[in-house]
Amino acid sequence: MNRLLNFSSSRLLVVSFLLVGLLTSCNVSRKYTEQATKNWEKDILKFEQQDKTEKDPENAVLFAGSSSIRLWSTLKQDVAPYPVIQRGFGGSKFSDLAVYTKRIVYPHKLSALVIFEANDITGGKADKSPEEVVKLFHNIVKTVRKKYSDQPIFLLEITPTKSRWAVWPTVKQTNQLLKELCSKLHNTYFIETASAYLNKDGEPRTELFIKDMLHQNREGYTIWGNLVKKKLDEIMSPKTK
Repeated sequence: MNRLLNFSSSRLLVVSFLLVGLLTSCNVSRKYTEQATKNWEKDILKFEQQDKTEKDPENAVLFAGSSSIRLWSTLKQDVAPYPVIQRGFGGSKFSDLAVYTKRIVYPHKLSALVIFEANDITGGKADKSPEEVVKLFHNIVKTVRKKYSDQPIFLLEITPTKSRWAVWPTVKQTNQLLKELCSKLHNTYFIETASAYLNKDGEPRTELFIKDMLHQNREGYTIWGNLVKKKLDEIMSPKTK
């Protein structure tokens, strides 16, 4: 009888651990849902309306992320001949994209996904730790992989900027952890960009940004486009191109 009780208790303990692990994974995005909905629900509804009225190009590369993606007015030209779908929303964070991954990504028949987020660590009280940012990105990848098991996923490095230079050491650490995670995940790639935005003294190249010293100007986007395209060329098959 005692053996049976011990066996049952052991099984219950194992199941409990598994459930806790599952819930923890789900809660990575769940705990941010309320704030994300408050900030971005209208933007996501606009995307869903676009999905109903606009036809995606064949073999499109989906670009998702924050305002740097939204403001990339020359995206099509900068990464041609890759056809693109552009889904950048405001000053979104990894936590916001984690909440909305399905609604942004799932409606599309895509050949690859490119992600850029940069607002989780800004020097504010609500900043996340590098480890939390990595968890959120991992959560995003897991969600994407439920529908797109083999399509390449590319993550753009968080750019060094003058406006957030005070937190660059933390952002740099975050970038390193994200790079390490990408190297361990299936068909997931980290696009290094930071060195192109630093001058010989190791400080941000202010000539590549608009007045807010956060968002890129035309010259900055040209550099970004070249780096992205180079990585796409390296990874994507001729058929996809």
